[in-house]
Amino acid sequence: MSKALHTSEIHSLPLLARGKVRDNYAVGQDRILMVASDRISAFDVIMNEPIPGKGALLTQMALFWFDKLGPNGLNICPNHLTGEDPTLVVSPAERDQVLNRSMVVKRLKPLPIEAVVRGYLAGSGWAEYKQSQGVCGVLLPPNLKNASKLNEPIFTPAAKAEMGEHDENITYEQVVNTVGKELADKIKDYSIKLYLAARDIAAKSGIIIADTKFEFGLDTNGNLILMDEILTPDSSRYWPAELYVEGSNPPSFDKQFLRDWLETAQVNGRPWQKTPPAPTLPTSVIKNTAEKYMEAWTRLSRG
Repeated sequence: MSKALHTSEIHSLPLLARGKVRDNYAVGQDRILMVASDRISAFDVIMNEPIPGKGALLTQMALFWFDKLGPNGLNICPNHLTGEDPTLVVSPAERDQVLNRSMVVKRLKPLPIEAVVRGYLAGSGWAEYKQSQGVCGVLLPPNLKNASKLNEPIFTPAAKAEMGEHDENITYEQVVNTVGKELADKIKDYSIKLYLAARDIAAKSGIIIADTKFEFGLDTNGNLILMDEILTPDSSRYWPAELYVEGSNPPSFDKQFLRDWLETAQVNGRPWQKTPPAPTLPTSVIKNTAEKYMEAWTRLSRG
């Protein structure tokens, strides 16, 4: 496995921003080089130790889904890929940092909405359902359980939070108030169609996509474009179909292993409060987390 990359250092392009996982650099005025590092975050805190291979794996998974669902596949909606080779937009000395872990994408105006689609009741959706029998204003049938499959997927958006803060679940009406009804309707329509198509593709590989989130932006002509990563274990809840039982969450192909360990982790002899600094990750946790991500990609790519 190649050496882990916690933080990229590209000096041939201007740095635009560093997110929880991705480092974004300007390519001219209209494109961005997105470099997926091996950083991992949990509870909105970035861990100090990287997960080797994670950035390359996330990039390959995102490209897999863009191919399946985009213009070359089912053509559900336009996306931000340009098709350019990322290694050609940086200096020769920097190519190792971007190889297999990067995408050159269109520079868009991001919309402040997380377009979340749920096919199963889990996570914050399950917590909200127990309080109100609904999620984000969508009323659901009574007597559902944790991990219950919904009769049809529901659109449960969230408002993007600042770095280090938690996204906030909002109603569809709030999306309309934020971006207007025409855009809100299109975001919801695209998101549901993308989820349904991905759900069916993943099912053939023995994977349940319980929920996922999409991000959208506008190009200079006001067109709605799918952006960022899509349908990776960082943005989706992946479950092994053979272990699914209604009433409890199956072991996920994502960072849930890390989250579970962090629930009992300590910093300076005290329980971690889910704020920086993060606990030091043991080698076993790093290894197991990497294996969970790899299993999801192995299943998908074998199809």
